[in-house]
Amino acid sequence: MKTIKTLLIDDEELARLELRYMLQPYQDFEIIGEAENANDALGKIRALKPDLIFLDITMPGYSGFDLLNMLDDCPIVIFVTAFDEYAIQAFDANALDYIVKPIRKDRLEQAIVHARKEHAANSAESRDTKLGAGSRIFIKDGEKCFFVKLDEVVLVENAGNYARVYFGKNSPLVHRSMNYLETVLPSTLFFRANRSEIININFIKEVEIMFKGILNVILENGRKVEISSRQSVKFKEMMSL
Repeated sequence: MKTIKTLLIDDEELARLELRYMLQPYQDFEIIGEAENANDALGKIRALKPDLIFLDITMPGYSGFDLLNMLDDCPIVIFVTAFDEYAIQAFDANALDYIVKPIRKDRLEQAIVHARKEHAANSAESRDTKLGAGSRIFIKDGEKCFFVKLDEVVLVENAGNYARVYFGKNSPLVHRSMNYLETVLPSTLFFRANRSEIININFIKEVEIMFKGILNVILENGRKVEISSRQSVKFKEMMSL
């Protein structure tokens, strides 16, 4: 039986003990550790690579949302909190589920079913130096929070010390450099068109051949991106043009 590696994150020890007890009947959920704050959780997530985290929102120091914003690749997230005021924000972020304390057995069961389905859908993705196409990234942009699957990202654009990520009708900023993003985004899906833009090749609608073989691509959202002369050579080889 393939287990779902699970990390419990809550500043209250009794809350972690209760959740650990309630998860005992679900033998496919392997609790690999606990964390009492965001800093502790950050190190354990990076070291243990859990498939799923049960995450409290209000903790001393950094919040649960802050923690997710520190991660490059988000596990499956189920929020567990005593406050229902964050529910809208959590679901705007496309969190898998949101459980209000005290935890009811039926609500936990619903969350378990959701987690199993999500884990099965993600099981083909490997966690390596590069992210997988189906990996989720968490973006906190002001008061808005997003969980985004990489295969939904159309374009990444340089914005000084930040990068603007385009998906759907959204374009939030992330505090990451273009060079860093180029190293972690899957090269089977993303291509560095020029110094300022990285494109998702699955969203290319048209390719125009310009002067001296330089290429322009038109994305499905209507955005036109010029591929630099050096990158045009690589793009033609990659796409067999």
